[in-house]
Amino acid sequence: NMARISSIQPRKQRKYRYNAPIHVRGAFLHSPLAGDLREKYGKRSFRVVTGDTVKVLRGEFAGTEGVVDKVDVKNTKVLVHGVTVKKANGEDVPRPLDPSKVMITKLNTKDAKRMARLEVKA
Repeated sequence: NMARISSIQPRKQRKYRYNAPIHVRGAFLHSPLAGDLREKYGKRSFRVVTGDTVKVLRGEFAGTEGVVDKVDVKNTKVLVHGVTVKKANGEDVPRPLDPSKVMITKLNTKDAKRMARLEVKA
């Protein structure tokens, strides 16, 4: 939610994002929901968590579906299982993705509080 920021200057928008505290960064980790989920819950996007199944929408891995292995709150990135790049020495390392470039296709339903928040209609 950028409501806290009064300026529309890109430099200040960026500064706000770079210097945002961890509890605000959670808001930057929203991903769009797949059509069926969007219909079911009446929400367009939701916070992505470890265990969600996502589909990559952009880049060389577009179309890849995988489970979220890790959510990097500090750098606002998600690591998806199977989305890796080869290092020069041949080792596979996970490729961090921007949460806005992945779509949640299946939710991790283990967290009751999270599911309750999803049920709340906007």
